[in-house]
Amino acid sequence: MTSTTDIDLMSLALDEARKGIGKTAPNPPVGAVIVKDGILLGSGWHHAAGQPHAEREALADAFAKHGKDVVNGATVYITLEPCSTHGRTPPCTQGLIDAGIARVVYACVDRNPSHAGRADALLKTAGIEVLSGVCAGESEKLLRPFFKVRETGMPWVIWKSAMSLDGRITRPPAEGQWLTGELARADVQKLRSTVDAILTSGETVRRDHPALTIRVPELLAGRQQPWRVIVSDFPESLPDDEPRDRTLIRPRADLERTLRGLAEEQGVLSVMVEAGGVFSAALFEAGLVDEVVVYYAPMLCGGPSPGLAGGGLKESLHLDEIDFQRFGNDIRLRGIIRT
Repeated sequence: MTSTTDIDLMSLALDEARKGIGKTAPNPPVGAVIVKDGILLGSGWHHAAGQPHAEREALADAFAKHGKDVVNGATVYITLEPCSTHGRTPPCTQGLIDAGIARVVYACVDRNPSHAGRADALLKTAGIEVLSGVCAGESEKLLRPFFKVRETGMPWVIWKSAMSLDGRITRPPAEGQWLTGELARADVQKLRSTVDAILTSGETVRRDHPALTIRVPELLAGRQQPWRVIVSDFPESLPDDEPRDRTLIRPRADLERTLRGLAEEQGVLSVMVEAGGVFSAALFEAGLVDEVVVYYAPMLCGGPSPGLAGGGLKESLHLDEIDFQRFGNDIRLRGIIRT
């Protein structure tokens, strides 16, 4: 039975998991905390593929602070079903058993067929009490990119745009480049730090010369720059700037194949689109976008550059889980495309 205490402690584990967003691909961001007699003994999160999983990070934290014996009989809260197979790291189920954990509470079942549902049987056979489904909805939101890749082979795609109130993405020619203010642009840096790749068109690169990088050192700590993926049939005309080793050029012909290749070859879980109206519209028309983030500036610009400039959708797309946030005078709208 789920208690208020279970929910509160799983919320702490979710806070740990959020520290790994954008850093763990192709693995999921997962957090864990260990508690005994109402005392938080240790916490941890998965830092990167090939490094210890969240459960083992939390165990190591508890061991370092209190010694190995203290976790005997404790409860561990994990945002995802603990793994039960040996990959780059040993199975976490065995680590929990060896540590003497008495109770395992996890948020949602792993959709990896190699793991799904196996942890319960292994842990229960070892005499450990198991409770699942605590804060499952919140955990699944964090794990959407990981689950989408597992189930479809396609990464989670976020379309990001900044536009005027009349839907234009450029200002009149005599004015400056920026539509939004410094606070909104700082939030874009944070958003970039949560994804594994940034997708744009060759036309956008040639016209605007965007860096498409994380430029805040604190946000770059513990991760590489996102892959810069430029879709162009004329790669010879693209600027040759840094980071070259994180830049991929792909042909325009098949956008779905490009996205699928990012998941298969680079281990990408999430992609953010920063591009002009024609390229953006092509992604929407192909049904490849999962989430929308738009920064609205309080101005009217007119002109020929709308946020979506394609031939038009067959039917309107509606958003769910809508969130509004203000950054100075600008408003950010974020939502998931209704399926």
